Formats: sequence, C-alpha cells, structure tokens
Amino acid sequence: MDMKWKVLKSEKDYNKASLRLMEIFHAEPNTPESDELELLLVLVKDYDDTHYQLPELDALEVIKYKMKEMGIKAKDLEPMIGSKGHVSAVLSGKREITLKMAQKLKNFFSIPAEVFLHSS
Repeated sequence: MDMKWKVLKSEKDYNKASLRLMEIFHAEPNTPESDELELLLVLVKDYDDTHYQLPELDALEVIKYKMKEMGIKAKDLEPMIGSKGHVSAVLSGKREITLKMAQKLKNFFSIPAEVFLHSS
C-alpha cells in the first residue's frame, strides 16, 4: 500500500495516519516503510500539537506539590532560588522563576523542563 501522505487536515486523515502508523511501527530501518513511518510520526505530532493543547501546568503548583510530597520546607529551596525573601516571593508568585532557578529546581525535583516553559 503505497500512500502519498500530506499534512493532516481532518480527524479522518489523522485517524487514517494513526492506524497506518500502528501497522508499520516495527518497520525495518532503511526501508520504504521506515521512511513512511518517519513521515507519519511528524504529521501526527504536528496534528496533535495543532489540535490538542496540553493543559497548562502551573510551575508553582508543581513545586508546591513536590515540596509536600517530599516533605521539604521553603528554606530547603534556598540553594536553588536564593535568599529566604527570594524563596517566599517566588512561592507566592510575586517573582518569576528565572531560567537558572528552573534548571536547579528541575534537577532537584526531577521535573520535566516543560513545566517551567510557558507557551503563550
């Protein structure tokens, strides 16, 4: 079945592409199927990104949840964020989380970096 794939514009196209993707998921590398698979992965991801918005995770909520889960206090975040005043300002939402803080917090809590990246 040699299909000429185009950008997915409807749910029907998307479903067809997804089914085909499942069929050829274990394609041998360097075969026409593996080329088709690579293309389908791109097309399906593009459709997903365009049509299905992931719920926006609030970085502060995630940090607070992780703190509770791990039983740590605000002062335990000082090495990542800075002074006690900085920590409380960040936790109350008065200060933005900087890239440097985000990197340290990401490693400390093992949180995916995407949580800190706000897409507008």
